[in-house]
Amino acid sequence: MQEAIIKRAKELLADGTVNRVVGWKAGDFAYDVTPAVFTSAEELDKDFLYNDFCAPNLSKYLIKESRKEGKVLVFLKPCDSYSFNQLLKEHRILRDNVYVIAIPCRGKVDIGTVRDSGIKGITDMECDGETLTIHTLYGDKTMSHADSLGDKCKTCKTKKHAACFDEMIGEEGEPNNDGKRFEMVEKLEAMTSEERFNFWRNELSKCIRCNACRNVCPACSCENCVFDNPASGIQQRAAVTSFEENMFHLIRAFHVAGRCTDCGECTRVCPQNIPLHLLNRKYIKDINEFYGEYQAGENFDERAPLNAYTFTDCEPDVVYKRGGNA
Repeated sequence: MQEAIIKRAKELLADGTVNRVVGWKAGDFAYDVTPAVFTSAEELDKDFLYNDFCAPNLSKYLIKESRKEGKVLVFLKPCDSYSFNQLLKEHRILRDNVYVIAIPCRGKVDIGTVRDSGIKGITDMECDGETLTIHTLYGDKTMSHADSLGDKCKTCKTKKHAACFDEMIGEEGEPNNDGKRFEMVEKLEAMTSEERFNFWRNELSKCIRCNACRNVCPACSCENCVFDNPASGIQQRAAVTSFEENMFHLIRAFHVAGRCTDCGECTRVCPQNIPLHLLNRKYIKDINEFYGEYQAGENFDERAPLNAYTFTDCEPDVVYKRGGNA
């Protein structure tokens, strides 16, 4: 797949269709993959890669790249394509300045999942087919590719792209209908209010306010964030009270409600391993139940339920009718 992707990128650069490419390159370790911009065939041959570690969602980088001179080529995985479509709906990406190639994804290796399995002293990793080999200070370990996936990939909503691409490399996937996407949300809903409060207090107390979740989130695209406001009293610093810890993440979750495509980037980049995507999935689940099935970014024309009023909209007392679990 990587060879086919690089070959096509070179062709589009050579014939002048695009003048740069947004893709991935390796960091210090094989699993430490980072988004990058390539402007020549030589750079593509040297650094471009697409493998089981290329988890970063490239859609957000197009906000700035689509406003530069010339046309940019981007490769979008299925989850990326929904974020791309949502940003188009919000007029954050200039579509005429982007050439989109859809590529398949079978799920990406998650370093946090590997570490949580009990493997220590990891120095590097490589994935060959269905087997992940982990090089450690204590010798090589192995685990299956399926077991190495993070929750966002294990419960992926779909392997099928949103309709936003110019061409496709590889075969199109199918939606995931195994019903596991909201399993953890349902477990949280089944808890008592005190149990849920304790769960989130424990998780959010780990937050160091690095802003990684906000910075990587495609739905967080405001040029001036409320949490960067010097008058807020909490500008760019770690929370000093439990109130501030709660406020940052709850306000962010409210801001992306109805717009979050469930790409899971917030959880993937969190250095404290806080399952932030569960907050967003709760809103997604509620929107589906209150307003009918809706997937942000699925298409360009459909209005989000929270952006349109109808006489059949649910009333605030729905919270109490559901036993206070909303």
